[in-house]
Amino acid sequence: MKRYKAVIFDLDGTLLNTLEDLTDAVNHVMRQFNYPEHTIEEIRSFVGNGIKLLIERSLPDGKDNPEFDKIFSEFKLYYTSHCQIKTRPYDGIMELIAALKEQGYKLAIVSNKNQSAVTELNNIYFSDYISTAIGEKEGVRKKPAPDTVIKALSELGISSDDAVYVGDSDVDRETAENSNMDCISVTWGFRDRKLLESLNPYAIIDKPAELLNYV
Repeated sequence: MKRYKAVIFDLDGTLLNTLEDLTDAVNHVMRQFNYPEHTIEEIRSFVGNGIKLLIERSLPDGKDNPEFDKIFSEFKLYYTSHCQIKTRPYDGIMELIAALKEQGYKLAIVSNKNQSAVTELNNIYFSDYISTAIGEKEGVRKKPAPDTVIKALSELGISSDDAVYVGDSDVDRETAENSNMDCISVTWGFRDRKLLESLNPYAIIDKPAELLNYV
């Protein structure tokens, strides 16, 4: 018997390994404006709260840097057009998405990535399965606020009781809680298992196919 009618996915670190493209985009703007570049592990620790905070964490003096707005704008432009160079679905993700769709689940993506990049990546990888793909927009609170999840639920025509949120981070766990949804955490993303265990989600999975055991 199905526990849920819909599955809402985080994008970065859950469906797609976007870390290399994010690192390359950050370092592109750092070079352009003569600031120090970052390692991929540094960027891993910076992601999860949206691209504005990613740039704030990457830039000396953060949002107080006088060039912040200019650098942030350049990053958005560059990343949107270079978001699919090295990005790939994690092993087993496409098979999982196809299986969920075949079994009748409604599917959505809710991400803190900018909307244009979310749309671009969904069109490339998941458009045969997922039509609701929501990213960060000006004037809409990003995760862990529930606003974007509530919008996704509305588009799917599903209540929070009938949906589960799947993500790889503490932000995703908090988002699910704020949205009155169960959370399933994945270990293949940007955070380690020890952190995920401390968050006490509904379940923790190590491979995409394991999700089918919990939905």
